[in-house]
Amino acid sequence: MIIDNLEYNTEREHLIIPEYGRHLQKMINYAKSRETKEERNKVAKAIIAVMGNMQPHLRDVPDFQHKLWDQLFMMSNFELDADSPYEKPTKELLEERPEPMKYPQNFPKYRFYGNNIKTMIDVANTWEDGELKEALTYTIANHMKKCFLNWNKDTVEDDVIYGHLYELSEGKINLKNSEEDLSDASSLMRSKTKFVSKKGGHHKKSNTSNRQRKRF
Repeated sequence: MIIDNLEYNTEREHLIIPEYGRHLQKMINYAKSRETKEERNKVAKAIIAVMGNMQPHLRDVPDFQHKLWDQLFMMSNFELDADSPYEKPTKELLEERPEPMKYPQNFPKYRFYGNNIKTMIDVANTWEDGELKEALTYTIANHMKKCFLNWNKDTVEDDVIYGHLYELSEGKINLKNSEEDLSDASSLMRSKTKFVSKKGGHHKKSNTSNRQRKRF
C-alpha cells in the first residue's frame, strides 16, 4: 500500500471557521487564485450559495446573507478581491479589542450589600413621605443588616446600618435619630425551614413560628 501522499490534519492548512470544512476552504482558495474579478465574483457567489445550504435554518434570519459574506472574507484571510453587496469587513476591525466593561458596583467598599440595595434605595428616594415609604425604608435597612451579618458573621449596631443607608442614599434617607430598632441578628439569620433528624433517617420540617418578627 502506498502511503507516501498521506496527509495529517496537523500538516494541513489551518481552518479559520472549521464548521464549514476543508472543502469549502479549498473553494475559497480557488476563488482567490482566479485572475479576473468577473471569475472571482462568480465563484464567490457560488460559495455563498453552498454556505447558505449548509445552514438552511438561518435563511430567514435577518442579515443572514450579510453574515455569510463576512465569513467568506474572513476565511479568505481578507485576501479575496471580489464584489460584495455589503460593506467588506476589515481585519483590523475584527481584531479590535472591546472596551473593558465597568464594574456594576457603585460603592465598592460596601460590596457586601449588592447592587439591588442601591436600586431599592433609589426607588425609595422617588416616593413621597408617608407610611409606605417608611415601611420600605425599614425593609431596606433590615435587608442591609442581614447582608452585613452574612458577610461579617458577627453582630452590628443599628447605627452602623443607618450610617451606611444615609451615605448610599446621598443623605436623602436619615434614620440616625430613629427610635425604632431593626430586627435582631438571630431573627434575621434564622433559616426559614429547619430539618430535624428522626429515627430511621426521616426528616421533617419544624413548625418554627415567625410571630416574634417585626412587621418590617
